[in-house]
Amino acid sequence: MSQPFNYKHLYYFWVVAKEGGISRAAEKLDMAVQTVSAQVRELERSLGYALLKPAGRGLVLTEAGLAAMQQADLIFQLGESLPMRVRDAVSAPTVRLAVGICDGLPKLVVHRLLLPVITEPHLRMLCHEGELDDLLGDLALHRLDVVMSDRPAPVNPNIKLYNHNMGSSTIGWYGTPSLVEAASKDFPQSLADVPVLLPTAHTAVRDRLDQWFEQRAIRPRIVGEFEDSALLKTFGASGMGIFPAAEWVHDDLLSHYAVRRLGPCEGVAEQFFAIGTEKKVQHPLVQRLLQPAL
Repeated sequence: MSQPFNYKHLYYFWVVAKEGGISRAAEKLDMAVQTVSAQVRELERSLGYALLKPAGRGLVLTEAGLAAMQQADLIFQLGESLPMRVRDAVSAPTVRLAVGICDGLPKLVVHRLLLPVITEPHLRMLCHEGELDDLLGDLALHRLDVVMSDRPAPVNPNIKLYNHNMGSSTIGWYGTPSLVEAASKDFPQSLADVPVLLPTAHTAVRDRLDQWFEQRAIRPRIVGEFEDSALLKTFGASGMGIFPAAEWVHDDLLSHYAVRRLGPCEGVAEQFFAIGTEKKVQHPLVQRLLQPAL
């Protein structure tokens, strides 16, 4: 098993690789050539691979050296930003909130759910979008303070998670004025004749929409399915098809996308949850998020 490497040795190697040779690196570091060479050899010994090889009168990176150089770049670029990060932390205190956003959750709804905290004077909000399972893993590792989702977290014996119901919204059908006019006659059966856009099956609401169609014996003319809710609305606003959306953000939807409401999707609602790792929430901004009811 190789010995743990020394970051100082890694730094000398990094300078050698950037300068293209040991002599130039020694000059930059104001050190003897022999000392720099010895430090690089120590790094190679600890890693178990040669990182440099002769090429003409100089040195080039081996395959192992290329891999080591890529990692060294990340490490020392982060190191170079450390003084600035520390200075910013002291000069401008911030309240950090790391939010995981389930990729099936409508973006306009996310904005409305986060409204109670965005006026915080020193807020630094970090939003990470992804699949629910991945976000819950980050939540368990305390990389996230809360996860916003369209479904509750599944029971997991290894992770104690708490679902906070943020409310729900009825679903309506929307589209461009011309499509809404074409579909207005004999709605909702007309959804079998006009183009329809739907969210993909990874969203919680898709099953409810499929059941809604089945109960009414409607075979929709589906022309597009989208994982991203904002993308679905963008294509819907372009005239590609009639699409479902949470009526809770009706006004925002009309102003952002210049669409019209066709009619209700009766009996279908979309639920919203905030998921945390503690029954009694400690983070003050997460507490504030949970206070308002829809």
